Amino acid sequence: MLWLRALIFTVLVPGSVAVLAPWTIYNGSALAGSWWQAGWPLVIAGATIYLLCLLTFLAENGTPAIFFTRALRSVLGEEPGTLVRGGLYRYSRNPMYVGVLAVVFGQAILFASLALTVYGVVLFAAFDMVVAFLEEPHLKARDPFAFEAYSRTTPRWLGLRHQKSHQ
Repeated sequence: MLWLRALIFTVLVPGSVAVLAPWTIYNGSALAGSWWQAGWPLVIAGATIYLLCLLTFLAENGTPAIFFTRALRSVLGEEPGTLVRGGLYRYSRNPMYVGVLAVVFGQAILFASLALTVYGVVLFAAFDMVVAFLEEPHLKARDPFAFEAYSRTTPRWLGLRHQKSHQ
């Protein structure tokens, strides 16, 4: 049943954000030719990142459903009981968002679309606000010690692991 909820979540949330919305924006335009095909690796990488993150959530007995969707948990599932720190979450606190953005920006390249590029930038800003003002405060309140330790060693978006010195 958890797999089904994860599939429903995937279709409804990232499917809407990374597939339906871009499709609506480029409105069935033809793919750009030549070097614009370089968008495919970004789309494939983003979809792979999302899938790996989804599998990590399932291994932790949860789905990526955000905590404020609990009323829909019978359909979307619910976040894992503990902070997810394995898999790609060792390198980024939000790799699933990074994957979705890679799919969107890959499509912007494929369709040579300024509108999709702008959509991707706005989407990143929205993701950053959701993470900073909703998700991280929730995770910090739920388990302050684990979240603080995690956030000290793992960047919010992209980057290598780092250890802040405590001077």
